[in-house]
Amino acid sequence: MMTYRSTALTAALMGAAVFVFGEARAVDTRDPSPTFRTQGGNPPPATEPTRKPAKKPAEKQKKDKKSELRFLDGYHHAHDLIYKEQNYEAGIAALHALGRDEHPDVANLIGFSSRKLGRSEDAKVWYEKALAGDPNHTRTWQYYGMWHLEQGNRLKAEEHLEKIAAICGGKGCDDYKALDAALAGRGTY
Repeated sequence: MMTYRSTALTAALMGAAVFVFGEARAVDTRDPSPTFRTQGGNPPPATEPTRKPAKKPAEKQKKDKKSELRFLDGYHHAHDLIYKEQNYEAGIAALHALGRDEHPDVANLIGFSSRKLGRSEDAKVWYEKALAGDPNHTRTWQYYGMWHLEQGNRLKAEEHLEKIAAICGGKGCDDYKALDAALAGRGTY
């Protein structure tokens, strides 16, 4: 099972990462951004005493940080291939190369690319995989709603819009606005 930080915290961390690590690119809040997620396990049984996690040696922490930075660089590369160059095949390959297909942002972007390539059943599988990893991933709810519109299932897309509103706390978030515009015929999907 994975644990997740809030979207606001993720955005703050991404901004800090850009500043701290000297990234030259601007963070586009409209595009999906990788989140800092950690692998978690199930809590210990009630009969087992809770133990403090052992501190990681400095060497291990450096490796983890380098691994996360490689992931972020690879994700940004795939993201650029998909959104800037519209090279969906290369983007999917770059995302698979990250070795984190279960990561909700990765699975969602593979679903988006598959949908753009006309592989609707593949897209559905990837959207569901993203939502299994993070049921509050509003970008996936948005893209999956657009998938439903393409399939002619307006009611399901409207359900996804309601889900986004419940997660975001209203109608103000970008993912809500984009799916709402698509439902109203004012946006592309």
